[in-house]
Amino acid sequence: MASKKSNQEEQRAGAEIVHGTKECHDHSLKLLTELGFPKGALPLNDIEECGLVEATGFVWMKQKAPYEHFFKATNTLVRYDIEVTAYVEKGKMKKMSGVKSKQFLMWVPIVEMSIEDVAPDKIYFKTPMGIGKSFPITAFMDDEEKQKYLEKVNA
Repeated sequence: MASKKSNQEEQRAGAEIVHGTKECHDHSLKLLTELGFPKGALPLNDIEECGLVEATGFVWMKQKAPYEHFFKATNTLVRYDIEVTAYVEKGKMKKMSGVKSKQFLMWVPIVEMSIEDVAPDKIYFKTPMGIGKSFPITAFMDDEEKQKYLEKVNA
């Protein structure tokens, strides 16, 4: 257990850490926007701690309890563990942990989420087996984001 703790400390060294439900919610939305993701791409609930290591792109978000969210537009149930982690860069979250999608009665881990430059209208999700699935980016947008996006696309 000591090695897991020291590895965790190494990953989080030099992190900007935010505490508090409202502060973490605002911070997570800001991060998603900066990365180019819609606000609904990671609908975490009651986040009490989040952190970002600018040098490595490592992020984590801790919730009070696991949370399940049903995405109506994709007909997908997703489970978020107490802690969700990833390495982030513009348009990509990789080496994700703590996110699972219900597929054919099984919970399948999601290890990557990305928006490709060639198809910025879709979000791609990958499993550890390299199998992926894409959905329209609008499925994860709030009403305001969707309106702005559609205005831009139709202009």
